[in-house]
Amino acid sequence: MASTTDTPVSQPTLGNYASVIALGLIWGGTFMVVSIALRGYGPVTVATARTTLGAVALLSLVVMMGRPMPRWSGLLAGYIVMLGLLTTAIPFLLLSWGQQYVASAFAGLSMAVLPLFVLPLAHWLVPGDRLTWRKGSGFALGLTGALVLLGPGITAAGGGDLVALGRLACIAATVCYAVGSILTRRCPPIDGIWLSALTLGVGAVVLVPTMLVVEGAPGAADPGIMAAIVFLGLVPTAFAVLLRVQVIRSAGPSFMTLVNYQVPVWSMLFGALILSEDLPGRFYLALALIACGLAVSQSGGRKRL
Repeated sequence: MASTTDTPVSQPTLGNYASVIALGLIWGGTFMVVSIALRGYGPVTVATARTTLGAVALLSLVVMMGRPMPRWSGLLAGYIVMLGLLTTAIPFLLLSWGQQYVASAFAGLSMAVLPLFVLPLAHWLVPGDRLTWRKGSGFALGLTGALVLLGPGITAAGGGDLVALGRLACIAATVCYAVGSILTRRCPPIDGIWLSALTLGVGAVVLVPTMLVVEGAPGAADPGIMAAIVFLGLVPTAFAVLLRVQVIRSAGPSFMTLVNYQVPVWSMLFGALILSEDLPGRFYLALALIACGLAVSQSGGRKRL
């Protein structure tokens, strides 16, 4: 995440490790909570509520904290709009829609492919971040895991198979996040919390009218479902962003990659134990392949850490 200052990175502390574990739990459990919210609301409403609540929470926070406004430019505004689309509006909508037809564990497991998709994009778009044989091998291994995850019947997606389309929607959300990660890295200097608040604001501006046209204004639902909506907006979308910024500034972005190993594991555990989802054998095989791909592609970074 971009920042206005380059804070020296220190050795990770126990607090940093606790924060990373908390982030893994929060983001790993998000997919389960989305599944609960979808029991009472449509996918556009779930994505809109999550984005809007998160935007209101973070914008209120930066105002209360008195953080200075960013120095505006046409370039910065363009990046914020693109990041708002690629890291909030589009992936939130794709995941909510896809989770109507696939297990929450599948959605969480698909997010594990994110760092691997970043590798070829960074090779072309980030100066000095070249795709080495080691990174390429990890990408190939992880991509094999993604294909195993998609599973049989994926070629029927064009024929109206909603389950196959749901799987593709989750993977497409991962690609959006990967492109967004590259754009975040190239974004002009801006305070990290302001960037998160503004990109969520862009997502809300796009999704609110979309929701009103497609699904209409939401009404009241079961208290548990409404609590799930509030949780999505405040915890994984707003609070987790603050925690992520704190960890990156203290221990560095490489340390944050530890979260990538946790999210699919927690999402599978929550899906199986709480939602009683059936986890086919290919989920475990895909997890093993993707984890190995991550380990191979980031082995140099892990040694430095």
